[in-house]
Amino acid sequence: MAPNLRWVLLIVVVLCLVSTLEASEGDSDPLFKSCVDQCQKTGCVGDNCFHHCKFSADGKAIDGPWYMQEPLYLRWKQWDCQSDCQYECMMTREEERRRNGERPTKYFSKWPLKHVYGIQEPVSVALSALDLAIQFHGWVSYLILVYYNLPLQPNRKPYYEYNRLLHIYAIIVMNALFWSSVCHSRDVELTERLDYSSATVFAGFSLILAILRSFSIHDQSVKIMVIAPILAVVATHILYLNLYNLDEGLHWKVIFGIGGVELVVWGIWAALTSHPSRWKLRAFFVASILTLCLRMLDFPPYKGYVDAHALWRSAGIPLSYIWWSFVRDDAVFRTTVHLKKAK
Repeated sequence: MAPNLRWVLLIVVVLCLVSTLEASEGDSDPLFKSCVDQCQKTGCVGDNCFHHCKFSADGKAIDGPWYMQEPLYLRWKQWDCQSDCQYECMMTREEERRRNGERPTKYFSKWPLKHVYGIQEPVSVALSALDLAIQFHGWVSYLILVYYNLPLQPNRKPYYEYNRLLHIYAIIVMNALFWSSVCHSRDVELTERLDYSSATVFAGFSLILAILRSFSIHDQSVKIMVIAPILAVVATHILYLNLYNLDEGLHWKVIFGIGGVELVVWGIWAALTSHPSRWKLRAFFVASILTLCLRMLDFPPYKGYVDAHALWRSAGIPLSYIWWSFVRDDAVFRTTVHLKKAK
C-alpha cells in the first residue's frame, strides 16, 4: 500500500470519528404532541383505534390486558397505548409534512420508519440476520478447514495458534448480531441494554484479537498486559450503561473509539506485512473504514424503510465475508509455517 494512500485512509478514519450531525426533533412539534394527547384520551388516530388505549374509570384496560386483544404473532412486540399513539401520530404528521413539501424530521432522536408486523426497523432486522448467517457460515467453513482439511497435532488440536480466539470471536459476534436484530425489532430499555452491552463486548474482543494477531503476541504475560486494560474499559462501560445511565451518545463514542484503534492496528499490519493473503487484509481494512464512515451518515429513510443505519448494516455483510476468507487463509499459512518448523 502506497504511503500517500495510507495517510489518506488514516485521515478518513479521523474525520469519520470526529464528525457530528445535527437534526431537528419532531417530538417537540405542538401538532404531534396534541395528536398524542388526543389519542391517549380517545384511543384513536383518525380511523386507527387501539384496544389498549380504552380504559375504565379505575384506569384499567377494558376487556382485560391489551396484549390479549391482539393476534398471537403480534403479542411479542409489547406496544403500549403511548408508544402506539406516538407511532401513528408520527406517521400522520410525516404524511402531512410530505404533502406540504417539507422534509422529514426526527422523533425522539430517530428517523420515522414504517413498521412491519410490529417490527420497528424491518430492513435493519433482515440485514442483521443475514450478517449473522454469513458469520455462522464463515465460522463453520473455518471449523471444517482446521479440523478436517488441515493436519492436526498429535493431541488432535489444530496447529493454528489463534484457533481458540476465533471460536470466542465467532460466538461474541453472533451474539451481538442476534441482540442487534432483537433491538431493531423492538427498541425498549431492556433490548437496548442487551444490544449495547453485546456490541461493547464485541468491539473490545475485536481489538484484542487485532493486537494479538497483528503483533504475533504469544507470551502470556504480554497477553495479560494487552487484554487487562481493554477488559477494564469494556466492563466499566457496560456497568455504566446498565447501572448508571443508558447513554446512547456516549456508547457510540466508546464503540467508535475502540473501533478506531482497531482500524489503526489492522492498517499498520496491512501496510507492513508480507502475508500471502495481505490483499484480503488490506481489502478488509479499507472496507472497515468505509463501513465506519457509513455509520456516521444520517439521512431520512427511503420510502420509509431504508435509512443510514440499514445502509451501514448492509455494508457489514461483505465485510464479514472478507474477514472469514482471510481467517481461513491465515489458518493455512500459519499451519504451513508450523509444519515446516516441525520438520
